[in-house]
Amino acid sequence: MLTIKQITENTDAVVRGLEKKHFKNAKEAIEQVLALNNKRRSTQTLLDNNLAEVNTLSKSIGQLMKEGKKDEAETAKARVGQLKEANKTLQADMDQAAQDLQQLLYTIPNVPYDEVPEGATAEDNLVVKMGGMETELPKDALPHWELAKKYDIIDFDLGVKITGAGFPVYKGKGARLQRALINFFLDEARASGYTEIMPPTVVNAASGYGTGQLPDKEGQMYHCEVDDLYLIPTAEVPVTNIYRDVILDEKQLPIKNCAYTECFRREAGSYGKDVRGLNRLHEFSKVELVRIDKPEHSKQSHQEMLDHVEGLLQKLELPYRILRLCGGDMSFTAAICYDFEVYSEAQKRWLEVSSVSNFDTYQANRLKCRYRTAEKKTELCHTLNGSALALPRIVAALLENNQTPEGIRIPKALVPYCGFDIID
Repeated sequence: MLTIKQITENTDAVVRGLEKKHFKNAKEAIEQVLALNNKRRSTQTLLDNNLAEVNTLSKSIGQLMKEGKKDEAETAKARVGQLKEANKTLQADMDQAAQDLQQLLYTIPNVPYDEVPEGATAEDNLVVKMGGMETELPKDALPHWELAKKYDIIDFDLGVKITGAGFPVYKGKGARLQRALINFFLDEARASGYTEIMPPTVVNAASGYGTGQLPDKEGQMYHCEVDDLYLIPTAEVPVTNIYRDVILDEKQLPIKNCAYTECFRREAGSYGKDVRGLNRLHEFSKVELVRIDKPEHSKQSHQEMLDHVEGLLQKLELPYRILRLCGGDMSFTAAICYDFEVYSEAQKRWLEVSSVSNFDTYQANRLKCRYRTAEKKTELCHTLNGSALALPRIVAALLENNQTPEGIRIPKALVPYCGFDIID
């Protein structure tokens, strides 16, 4: 969440940034933050003054009694009693103001960087790079859901029977392709210096608040109400929360972790062609990169993550493009975000397969994730993450773009992981 210092020192810039992100009533929300903070601070000042007076009077009472000034001592005792009662009210008021301030800050998104484009929707995103070879398919090319049925590698109907829509069953070479991609992505991450983590796939509410999924995305998360636990929408949540309430040494940074997990998203409100086949699922596999870094190095870390994801797509021989997201299309928590999309030749559309984001200090402030400098000062870290990669749409593009009359060709980089070079 935004820091009070950030808001008080750059109020106008914060409001402009929130408006760039199309956050409604940005000015009013920030004014309310300032009012609550002023109330908290003024109440704290009154409480501190009262506590100081209680301390002074308490010390004087014994001396007054020794000097035989009983009436003055009794007056001091009465004053101490009055102040203690007043302090109970002041403490309650201060705690309430602090709680109200915290809850309000939870509802305010991160401020985008200056280089984030203006815009309200995905149509306003800026294409910064395109790569990969264009695919030429026969006129009778099939979408992946028909290919999956033809080669009996993914069963969507069976998933509906077992669970419901959005939970496919992978079979035979389809299951092996999934496992191959997971291992390929993890091996590539490890070769780039990432430490592999195997975290839980359920988290508590504190973890959800720590990375910003709560309260913003509560309606999209699967909630186990009896235990008050949430199925994770991304490995970002448990892996980043490893560093909640932790003070790191500057020499430990940057921290580079990766994790494969199943991910769960309700995708409420999704409908139409976007949900066909693997395009939008409720459960899916993903390998995630998470970095914790110093502010002055986070821009370089972000670029390294972008280069890593691009390298994966190049090795998979997929046509891709990189977009810098506009303010209105960015996530609640991101300060800047780049999306990677692969082209589905059979569907004639771009499919998002990765988002790589820098959150600046926004998540770190929620997490209380800090580092100690060489000068022994404690500063907030920067957090970053990115998909490397999410599997469903990668699988969709691989199946569609590599279909031939003989079967579906497997990219060379994946053959050692699959143990076969064609799905037939």
